[in-house]
Amino acid sequence: MSLMERLRAEIAQTGPITVADYMTRCLHDPQEGYYATRPALGEGGDFITAPLISQMFGELLGVWAVETWTRMGKPSAFRLVEMGPGDGTLMSDLLRTVRLAPDFVAAAEVWMIETSWPLRAVQKAKLAEVFPEPNWTGSLGNLPDGLPVILIANELLDCLPARQFVHAGDGWIERLVGLGEDGGLAFGLAPSPDGTTPSPDSPILEVSAAQEALGNDLGALIAREGGAALLIDYGRGGPEFGDTLQAIRAHEKVDPLAYPGESDLTVYADFPTVRDAARAAGAEATDPIAQGLFLGMLGIQHRAEALKAARPDRAEVIERQLIRLISPDEMGELFKVACIHSAELIPPGFEAST
Repeated sequence: MSLMERLRAEIAQTGPITVADYMTRCLHDPQEGYYATRPALGEGGDFITAPLISQMFGELLGVWAVETWTRMGKPSAFRLVEMGPGDGTLMSDLLRTVRLAPDFVAAAEVWMIETSWPLRAVQKAKLAEVFPEPNWTGSLGNLPDGLPVILIANELLDCLPARQFVHAGDGWIERLVGLGEDGGLAFGLAPSPDGTTPSPDSPILEVSAAQEALGNDLGALIAREGGAALLIDYGRGGPEFGDTLQAIRAHEKVDPLAYPGESDLTVYADFPTVRDAARAAGAEATDPIAQGLFLGMLGIQHRAEALKAARPDRAEVIERQLIRLISPDEMGELFKVACIHSAELIPPGFEAST
């Protein structure tokens, strides 16, 4: 049976499921989950991320990592970690850049945190060209203790499941995935305890326990070991209502219920909740800033000019890549960057917000 058929059969037998449960099944079902079996990144896949737009993205994060290590006092050993590393392009570009800092490379123990076995295979092939023996694990909790950490997570928060609620009367009713009149998957609402019917215009509140838990885990790690965790994603810089669940298939938005396991499901990153959880766990955490501003402070315009000077034949392509990464009309404003860090560290790019 397909994942669609299994979901319909289970819902028919046991009742509707939460949006968070639906996301988890679609993304991680062992038989047909998107990331478990068929993640497709890049121009020929379902979606494209910043590292795949331009080498400049990974290069500048390499610059950020080296400067962070320097501000940490250049520890003789540390863990360089990427969570949700995609196809390995970001870490590959980062490691090529940090070759200019041989002491950094000598001190780094590289870890990739990846749950998808198909993506691990792609990452291993890509990193074999630039780093001799990286390490892989499936969860942050499996990282060994005893060394400070520099961690990067690009477009990870948006993949973590969220529940959805609609306001009605004096309380909230959960939005669920059930079966429609035709037997197909459909959104509905849990019964209201007081019989109140929400207005059709009632705003949707999204709550992601998984994002909050990650903020707590990263905060505890940084408070215990020292270092910094850089989070880059599209999402909310402050509290907001709204339905942000979306499905991407072949670079097009599709009905989130139409292709379970065959499309990438995401919700907005909830930066305030992640920040507050990290602080509660004992670390410091910045407010999010726009990706365009962050990359600008790291010198992306200068890097773009250097690349165009070296490759005049690609100048127009490089300029388009730059615009896509930093323009407010592209990724520059919607995508945000935040940092969880140890108390004594002022992370690069966040001097004005710490």
